[in-house]
Amino acid sequence: MGTSLDFYSQIAIGYNELHAEEQLNKAQLIKSKINLDGLLLDIGAGTCISTMVFLDNARAVAVDPSLEMLLQCKSKKILRVCARAEELPFKDNFFDSIVSLTALHHSDLEMAFAEIKRVAKPGAKIVVSFLKQSKKIALAKRLFRDFECFDCGRDLVFCLDKGFCK
Repeated sequence: MGTSLDFYSQIAIGYNELHAEEQLNKAQLIKSKINLDGLLLDIGAGTCISTMVFLDNARAVAVDPSLEMLLQCKSKKILRVCARAEELPFKDNFFDSIVSLTALHHSDLEMAFAEIKRVAKPGAKIVVSFLKQSKKIALAKRLFRDFECFDCGRDLVFCLDKGFCK
């Protein structure tokens, strides 16, 4: 049985055709609620289709464990790094904003959450969308309990922006 990494590597070329509309709609909704700016980290960025939505106000670093997915990114403005959410290759307190759209259910969520906290600057804006159908949703709700939460169709979106997220 293959891993989710194998699956995403196999579908990388057609990923945007399958999922672009959903990912772009989710990113636009998030953008309407919170201004992700400064140096932005997108964890589980895949093809960077949703990362590009945030380039108006941010410089972006896209992280994904699938090199094949990252190679589909068409933007030269996004630095792409092949890495796992559980082992982010960045120094502490580095990012002004962090986003992860429907990706962390594939990770060891507690390790990924610790890494997000480690690389986020104090006061960083953090947005994570998480599949409601995931077996890890209860853990996500517990870990992100200090975040505001809103429903986004198939996902719950956890948002931290010093109380400014609506």
